Amino acid sequence: MIVRILGEGQFDVPDSALDTLNELDDALVAAVEAGDDEAFTRALGALLTGVRAAAAPHDVAALDSSDLILPGPDSTLAEVRELLGDDGLVPG
Repeated sequence: MIVRILGEGQFDVPDSALDTLNELDDALVAAVEAGDDEAFTRALGALLTGVRAAAAPHDVAALDSSDLILPGPDSTLAEVRELLGDDGLVPG
């Protein structure tokens, strides 16, 4: 799966990392739903760190579309709230 972190670029995330990323996404959704800015900042940071740790940078010369787009680390709780779908940011 190709994941784009806004402002950073694309990453190739192996399918084996999706369960962990979904857990991190669940924590992010909970923080957004609670309106808890501190928990939101921690959860967003953990999700983005999880993507970076599990993935390899996608070839910058490739013109592949992203399967998933995540907000950048400076995104606000309100901005992420608008992006959330029924499954959070990470489907599954």
